[in-house]
Amino acid sequence: MLKLATVFSGIGAIEWALKRLNIDHKIVFACDNGEIDLDFENIDFKNISNKAEYIQNLYERSRKTNFVKKTYMANYNIDNDNFLYDVRFIDGYQYRGQVDLFVGGSPCQSFSIMGYQKGLDDTRGTLFYDFARLVKEIQPKVFIYENVQGLLKHDKGNTWEIIKKTFESLGYKISYQLLDSKDYDIPQTRRRIFVIGFLDHSTNFSFPKPKKLNYTMQDFLESNVKEGYLKSINGNLSLENIPGIVDEKYFLSEKVTKHVLSTGTKGYYTKPETDLSIARPLLSTMHKMHRAGVDNYVTENGKLRRLTPRECLRLMGYDDTFKIVVSDTQMYKQAGNSIVVDVMMEIIKNIMIAYPQIFE
Repeated sequence: MLKLATVFSGIGAIEWALKRLNIDHKIVFACDNGEIDLDFENIDFKNISNKAEYIQNLYERSRKTNFVKKTYMANYNIDNDNFLYDVRFIDGYQYRGQVDLFVGGSPCQSFSIMGYQKGLDDTRGTLFYDFARLVKEIQPKVFIYENVQGLLKHDKGNTWEIIKKTFESLGYKISYQLLDSKDYDIPQTRRRIFVIGFLDHSTNFSFPKPKKLNYTMQDFLESNVKEGYLKSINGNLSLENIPGIVDEKYFLSEKVTKHVLSTGTKGYYTKPETDLSIARPLLSTMHKMHRAGVDNYVTENGKLRRLTPRECLRLMGYDDTFKIVVSDTQMYKQAGNSIVVDVMMEIIKNIMIAYPQIFE
C-alpha cells in the first residue's frame, strides 16, 4: 500500500489521481490552511513543547471555516487529526519512515540571497523552505513538487536555480519538465513545472509523452453531458452525451455581458473570445468573472454564461463522483488552485515503471 503525504493539499489532485487509477493508498497526513491566516508574532514558542499541536488548536479555535478542508474531508478517507493546518510547524521527523510519496507546491517567492551559497538555508523565509525542509526530515522515497511555469524565470532564474540545487543537496535524484494539461487529454491550456525526486539514485524516470487530445471544452459542458454522466472508468474519462439543464444563475445579464466582452481600458487590452475548444487556464479568481480575454465563457440559446463549478472540476480531471460541499465561490477558487488530475495520473504511471516498490 502506497503511503502518501501532501502539503498545500488543496482538493487533492494526487489523491484523486490515485483513486481514478485504483491504487491502494493511505493518507498519512494532508495540510492546507484554506484562507485562514493567523498572527503568531506575539506567541513565545520557547516554552511550547509541541508547536504543531499548539498551532492546530489555535486554528481549530479560530472559528474560521477552512473550506478547503471541508471539501477534502468530504472526498477522502482521512482522520481529522491527520489534516494539518500550517506547514511551517510540521515536525517531519515524526513521519520519517512512514511516507513513500510526498507531494506539494508552494507560492513562488523571491529568495533574498543571490546565488546558491547555503543550501536549504538559502530558502528561509519562503514556504518553499518548509517543503524542502520536510523532504529532508521525512525522507520520502519519492517526492513531486509542482509550481507555475513562471518559476523558471522568476527573479531572473535565481529562484529556480536555488530550488533545483536545494533538492539535489538533500540527496535526491531529480527530473523536471513543463507539462501542459492539453497534452494529457484535458481541454485546458495549463502549463506547470513538475519536479520529481527519487531518494534511490538508481531509478530511471522519464516524464510522460504527450497524448492526443480527444475532447473539447464543449464536451465537458453540463448542457452536453448531464451531471453524473462524466465518469472515470479504468482510469479513463467516459462521457455520455445526455444533455443537462444549466441553472439560470450562470447566465450573464446584459450589463455583465457587456463588461466581460469589453476589450479593457487604459492600455489594458485583451481580445474577447468565447466558446473556445480548449479552455484558458482556470483561475482561482474566476468567481469574479473577468473579461472574456482571460476567462472562459460559452454561448447557449443566444446568451452568454460562465462555466459551472462542476464544469470547472471536470476541466481539472475530477469526474462527477467528486462531491461539492461548498459554495460556488469557494468551489471556483478550489478548482482554480488545483493541479490537473490527469497530468498527475500520467506522472504516477511513470513513477510506477521507474520505482514499482512503493506501490506494493
